[in-house]
Amino acid sequence: MTVLLVVAMFAIFLTIDYLRNRKRVAEPASQIEDKVPAKVQLQPTYVSGFDVPANLSYHPGHTWALQESPTFVRVGLDDFAARLVGKCDSIVLPKRGQWIRQGQKLVTILRDGEKAEMVSPIEGEVTRVNEELSKDPGISLREPYKAGWLVAVNSPDARTNFRNLLSGDVARRWMAEAASRLFAKLPAMAGAVAQDGGVAVADLTAEMPGQPWHEITHEFFLI
Repeated sequence: MTVLLVVAMFAIFLTIDYLRNRKRVAEPASQIEDKVPAKVQLQPTYVSGFDVPANLSYHPGHTWALQESPTFVRVGLDDFAARLVGKCDSIVLPKRGQWIRQGQKLVTILRDGEKAEMVSPIEGEVTRVNEELSKDPGISLREPYKAGWLVAVNSPDARTNFRNLLSGDVARRWMAEAASRLFAKLPAMAGAVAQDGGVAVADLTAEMPGQPWHEITHEFFLI
């Protein structure tokens, strides 16, 4: 009798979970898009001084993707990119309705008359852009995983796209390698790259006067 009761309860739990998941999948895209990224529960995990939240997937060009529904994906730049850029005068985003491709140009960041470009981690149609960045582009550098997100994308083939991204332990090893390459390239920064708690300084570029900012960002952003 006890075994039958356990089996019955397990079946009930599975049914409830199925109905909940079905409801989430059926949620209108318009409602999903209205959700603010700040509500997403992120899990800060620092690797070599850079924040690498475990629930995001990363492109080697230092952009991230968060799948919020089967085809709806939010995109931004990661903590490494934010600290390497340091500050910016403006960020040029794609237009709503524009089709972007994985690994190709997504945004242009302008700083002191120079520009750095970053690639998209996902392919699809831009359904929303973060309008707040036109008023204060620095949000994307101060809060790259929250209010500083860049665009939202309708990606019909999101599942395949995510297979090409880095996550979990692979993402952590990749970030450690990227940090090692950056610090090896700029040995004079050894005493300046970390602040309280071993977190990298907010503006790494300010710590490397005379260095070719465009070339460095080009190398790490892969474009």
